[in-house]
Amino acid sequence: MKTVKYILENKAKSIVSVSPNDSVLGALRIMMEKNISALLVVDQGVLLGIFTERDYARKIILKGRASANTAIHEVMTSNPHTVGPNHSIDHCMQLMTDRHFRHLPIVENGNLIGIISIGDLVKYIIEDQKQTISHLESYINS
Repeated sequence: MKTVKYILENKAKSIVSVSPNDSVLGALRIMMEKNISALLVVDQGVLLGIFTERDYARKIILKGRASANTAIHEVMTSNPHTVGPNHSIDHCMQLMTDRHFRHLPIVENGNLIGIISIGDLVKYIIEDQKQTISHLESYINS
């Protein structure tokens, strides 16, 4: 099975992030513009947390808070789980399934290098299964 590095090599290289003092409303605008459902919260290159649509629903909407007046650091998920680029895709899938989250920051030597989503993992697994099926069909037909 391939590693996280393979997924990172095959997706956009940009890391979209916000500062812990940015407003939730500003973060939501970025998420809408980029068509993403999670933002990393970074201060001076250090990963502090992650802000997701789930955080918004549970910590802003359901609590009646105002997006424009709430800073990201008040509602982000602090100290998110991270993995390195050499972790297996199976490991990431298991971690995300067991811990019930959909986004996983990738850190190498203390530096944030990317983020993968459950969608990235599912896409890889489907691609891998198609290749396996193709190889098996080729074998059977030869």
